[in-house]
Amino acid sequence: MKSLHYLILLFFCMGITTAQQITVAGTVTEDGTGTPLPGVNVLIKGANTGTQTDFDGNYSIQSTIGDIVSFSYLGYENQDIKVEKNMTILNVSMIISAAELDEVVVTAYGARRTRKVMGYAVSRVSSQEISKPRSRRERKRDRKNKLSGKIAGVSITSNSANVTSSNAIRIRGNSSISNTQQPLYIIDGIAIANKDVAKIQHINPAKIADVKVLKDKKATSLYGTRAIHGCIVITTHKGNYKIENNESYEEIVENSFEKVKTSPLSTFSIDVDKASYSNVRRMINNGQQIPADAVKVEEMINYFEYAYKQPKDDHPFAIHTEYGNTPWNTETQLVKIGLKGREIPQDAIPASNLVFLLDVSGSMNQANKLPLLKKAFKLLVNQLREKDKVSIVVYAGAAGMVLKPTSGAYKNEINQALDNLSAGGSTAGGAGIQLAYKIAQKNFIKNGNNRVILATDGDFNVGMSSDKDMKTLIEEKRKSGVFLTCLGFGMHNYKDSKLETLADKGNGNHAYIDTMQEAQRVLGKEFGGTLYTIAKDVKIQVEFNPAKVQAYRLIGYENRMLADEDFVDDTKDAGELGSGHTVTALYEVIPFGVKSEYLMHIPELKYTDAEITKNYGDELLTVKFRYKKPQENKSIEMVHVLKTKENKVSKDFKFAASVAWFGMKIRKSKYISNEDIKDIIALAEENKATDNQGYRAEFIRLMNSYQVM
Repeated sequence: MKSLHYLILLFFCMGITTAQQITVAGTVTEDGTGTPLPGVNVLIKGANTGTQTDFDGNYSIQSTIGDIVSFSYLGYENQDIKVEKNMTILNVSMIISAAELDEVVVTAYGARRTRKVMGYAVSRVSSQEISKPRSRRERKRDRKNKLSGKIAGVSITSNSANVTSSNAIRIRGNSSISNTQQPLYIIDGIAIANKDVAKIQHINPAKIADVKVLKDKKATSLYGTRAIHGCIVITTHKGNYKIENNESYEEIVENSFEKVKTSPLSTFSIDVDKASYSNVRRMINNGQQIPADAVKVEEMINYFEYAYKQPKDDHPFAIHTEYGNTPWNTETQLVKIGLKGREIPQDAIPASNLVFLLDVSGSMNQANKLPLLKKAFKLLVNQLREKDKVSIVVYAGAAGMVLKPTSGAYKNEINQALDNLSAGGSTAGGAGIQLAYKIAQKNFIKNGNNRVILATDGDFNVGMSSDKDMKTLIEEKRKSGVFLTCLGFGMHNYKDSKLETLADKGNGNHAYIDTMQEAQRVLGKEFGGTLYTIAKDVKIQVEFNPAKVQAYRLIGYENRMLADEDFVDDTKDAGELGSGHTVTALYEVIPFGVKSEYLMHIPELKYTDAEITKNYGDELLTVKFRYKKPQENKSIEMVHVLKTKENKVSKDFKFAASVAWFGMKIRKSKYISNEDIKDIIALAEENKATDNQGYRAEFIRLMNSYQVM
């Protein structure tokens, strides 16, 4: 009996220990300098719990005593620390990886113009050597030949003033550069941040006056541990070179309020893309200014999961609605419309015919592009089944197939093909798309999952390159029944507008991958939704009751708006819904009889029949949905009515409102009367609800970082 009591007590104590969860928080800095490190991955080993440090290097994570907290960051050694009792503050100093490059690489920290001999070897090329030929033969040579061999590890390959990613400064020994072996760059005395290193390749050689290369201890003696992998100091003729941002975004004109009497219908295509949120997150973490057109409020809202119930009937998705007060305007109300796609078990997904279309052009030769791409796609490969098959097409100056259709059972062979990829050359995206679709059609699986997965920074500069050209090409290719997924990588050269156009017109979706954590979300956790479509051409049309609603405004979805007659036109393309996907749309409405500064007076209509609405006095609005099954061309309609009964809104409703509020604040929307970031943060904190993956907590940390930018 005593033994039994002892066992019961032991199990009870074990239960207490197991339940002892604590919040561990702290700051991650660089060892030796104390510089805060944003974007460090903080993970609980053996669990799905993880987060990242914010712009100031701060983090917070839920853990249990005995957990191992792992800290990882490109270019630094990983650290694993065991959570001890009473350990609530855990500050970490990351040590730069001691690995060295095979050859010296261009770096940039304070450009020193002194010619004093420092006791170490420095290769140097003056502006006279660049501009003044030594012989008649040399007059016929371009600058790239004159500089070749003058600077160890540096190859300047441009012979034109029109510098592109393929004919700019190159660094010999690229094979020795890895995620943890990045040199330090300095141009005209300014240290180039890691996020701007890609722009080094776009310097016009004609602007360079002087280059010198330091390596090993000679570099660190001058510039500290940041130059542990070498340092290249570049001086331009003008001495004031500036890094430019070549990212591009489609212009967004914010939706305005529409009067119900004159425009009773609101029609739009669904959007399951989430790229805008992860892209905005990247900018905040890097302390960058956020372009207003980079902020798509609907994509920020849809980044988060909401507790929508799955469909119970034969339709592939369920509909959920609720309404309540608007947190940023006291005179309006907010309506939330949610869709929940049916979750298809992975083993029930039909056989997949996938073509990986990978950009290996020169602009992808950065740690957050091709190296990250390879690791991300391995997450997808690990989930493939024997009945799935993968082909790999790459494009740079031209396009080619590097892996013929291969069963998912041969994961090592597929991963090896990914490992063998390297970057270089121009960007013939159009040719790559043509070849990828050709292979997908040749290996088409009837009633299967046929899809091209494009991964690029979106910079197409050979052949078809304009958004209009690419739109025309994709509209033609989607007739084949092959779907398209577009994955964006990198920064400063990222072409969001082009990738969104491709995904929208190619019956697909678009995501932006900035970290392995995001790759795990898109290609791991949401594998089915990303790659398997359960309903296509999904359209929404809302009809408002003029007896209840005076005016309405759809928040976001500006580039998804449709003409009212498009709703019943089955030839009009619309968005796709994947397995388990959720879609959320918010309408801000001005109730009938409420005076608002957002409404302009219009004359009363002569022929409006107010009597018609009396029979629908308890209805706020009616929502109609149209969709097609993936292999069919005739649409199916669903109808849902939202009535004005007493309605207590959910935490999901309020959290979605906080995300929309923050997105509109970044965009400097004219439709929010309260712009206090503290109020937005408070609303999000109060309505985090269940947050198993920590995404909502991360959103709150981002807002805290944004308010001090």
